[in-house]
Amino acid sequence: MLDGPAPASGRSLLSLDSVISVVDDDASVRAATSKFLRSHGYTVEAYASAEHFLHSGRLNGTSCVIADLQMPGMSGLELLTMMRAHGNRAPFIFITAFPNETSRARALNAGAICFLSKPFAGPTLIDCLGVALEGRPRKEDT
Repeated sequence: MLDGPAPASGRSLLSLDSVISVVDDDASVRAATSKFLRSHGYTVEAYASAEHFLHSGRLNGTSCVIADLQMPGMSGLELLTMMRAHGNRAPFIFITAFPNETSRARALNAGAICFLSKPFAGPTLIDCLGVALEGRPRKEDT
């Protein structure tokens, strides 16, 4: 699911000093994504639900949120909407096991940087993080 090369030597310090919050109710996806990102030098905080993330006290220290679109309780899209309503502009990357064009369009229209289908390739996630953290244009629509 998550594979790819080690971090490029030219990576900016901004991206490596960033805190990435992974929010997914699937423990195996949460663990694999966190481990993969840590292996690329990122600081990662993982949460089993949107509610856990919201109550963590880490919202303002988060540089990017990687969230499952469909979770019990609050969905990833509801999390994004709530954070925006409270002035938090952290970029969002959505991941989902149930991709469809309607969900994709809703997520991107709400401000998501990327919309990835599970399982996703590690290099694709790293490219999305580059877009989110450094403002690079996307190589292609994901």
